[in-house]
Amino acid sequence: MSQPPTEFGPLTYKPRGYGYSEKGSALEIFEPISETAKFLIMGSIHGDESLSTVLLSECLRSIQPDELQSAVILAANPDGVLAGTRCNSRGVDLNRNYPTENWSPDPVYYRNRPGNPQNIALSPGDAGGSEAETKALIELIQYLKPRLVVSIHGYLGCIDDPDASPIAQDIAFRSSMEIVPDVGYATPGSFGSWCKEQDTPIITYELPSMGVTELKQVHIPILKDLITGHYHKLLI
Repeated sequence: MSQPPTEFGPLTYKPRGYGYSEKGSALEIFEPISETAKFLIMGSIHGDESLSTVLLSECLRSIQPDELQSAVILAANPDGVLAGTRCNSRGVDLNRNYPTENWSPDPVYYRNRPGNPQNIALSPGDAGGSEAETKALIELIQYLKPRLVVSIHGYLGCIDDPDASPIAQDIAFRSSMEIVPDVGYATPGSFGSWCKEQDTPIITYELPSMGVTELKQVHIPILKDLITGHYHKLLI
């Protein structure tokens, strides 16, 4: 009898903890067995964008342990994922909590679905870098020194890379999404802004708004190539 596909089974990789959330949940990273990761791929810095976690999990469950060449964070905001909220357990939008030159104490406003007014207020934190999740990720990146970070979001349907790097161009071509220099509105204190200030290349991978089945068909092959080292050859 043939074995079922790996991706339909449990996640057997053993992660390493890199800290704890404000609510005490473990912050976990999956890393290559024998090599230093060149890429860091991460999902769910916004808990209401947890399809990124689902896609990355399926990628990990569909490869052998020795195929993993990138570091992977399934959920940078685990408390938000569990609660179904954009923010962490303290009501902070973690993607506006980084200690950047443009961090602002003003409330952050967002819309919960396309067409709605952008009037749902969240906190950017008491200060840039105030949250446990933010501090832990900063320390992790300073330790890993990745040559590229890919942060997966939803659901603007674009590839945000102001440098239009070869990797971003290829991802955009394969996903039929546009490369953009920014998402079209101010993002004070964002993770992307912090990475740029640290000279850490980052691609913000904005999943499109579509059904889960189609998302998996289009984006899992791309994400698998990101985590297995296929894109290393396009590093400049």
